[in-house]
Amino acid sequence: MIVVFGSINLDLIGKVSRIPAPGETVPGTSFATAAGGKGANQALAARRAGAAVRMIGAAGRDTMGDQALALLEAGGVDLAEVKRLDVAQGVAMIFVDEAGENVIGILPGANDHVTIEDADRTLGALTSNDVLVVQQEIRPGSTIRALSVARERGARSILNTAPFLPTTREAAKRADIVVANETEFALLAGEGDLDDRMRGYVEATGRTIIVTLGPEGARARTAAGEPVAVPAMKVTPVDTVGAGDTFVGYLAAGLDSGLSLEQAMRRAAVAASLACLKPGAQPAIPTAAEVDQAIG
Repeated sequence: MIVVFGSINLDLIGKVSRIPAPGETVPGTSFATAAGGKGANQALAARRAGAAVRMIGAAGRDTMGDQALALLEAGGVDLAEVKRLDVAQGVAMIFVDEAGENVIGILPGANDHVTIEDADRTLGALTSNDVLVVQQEIRPGSTIRALSVARERGARSILNTAPFLPTTREAAKRADIVVANETEFALLAGEGDLDDRMRGYVEATGRTIIVTLGPEGARARTAAGEPVAVPAMKVTPVDTVGAGDTFVGYLAAGLDSGLSLEQAMRRAAVAASLACLKPGAQPAIPTAAEVDQAIG
């Protein structure tokens, strides 16, 4: 089983002509809400990929909380360990431009109430057959504790380094697989040639590192194997929100099903490309059948 310990948001999405500069106002064309949050997105992606998934997190006990959980519930994600609290629902405020690029501000709300005690309480039954997936939109200490429990229990763990925090390096030490985009990996390992930095990171930590490269696909380095590079599909993006989360969820599902790292990454890269073809995060996550059709 895949266990996702992380954030649940409601996305507030505005389409604008272009991303505004600081202090600038630009015209927009539409507004929508959609279920989101990096944890919830990754949970739904893994579920749509065909895995059994349990979500652990917190949501507001209000209409916005209901909206944030709707697609997870409809998709068959186990929500028994999602706390409903009398606090504001976590939200992401998103601007998307005409090229599909975006800027995002996160207001944690209920996500700030996912605690170290929640990690101890909910993750003690993890086994070597489970995959734990975490991100960084909840309290850093809670994420780090979740990774530590997974290591104690022998479960495989995946850390998505978004958003990058002062505690990210400490969290990465406890994860088996670290997934970062180019910007986050530069913060983690410095500037320079990507392959050299990836090799150096693996030699220094013993961890598997995966760097996602947007339209260029993704690369990986492991302590035991040759470097892996997988392509993305060539698409014209409508909205790139959630593409990275789709990659992580499909990666976890592929590894959980017994695929090799390269096979899981190839499938995840196709899924992430497909997620760019529709607006919103969770509504755009493709099903396993859609990924199969795209792969051919």
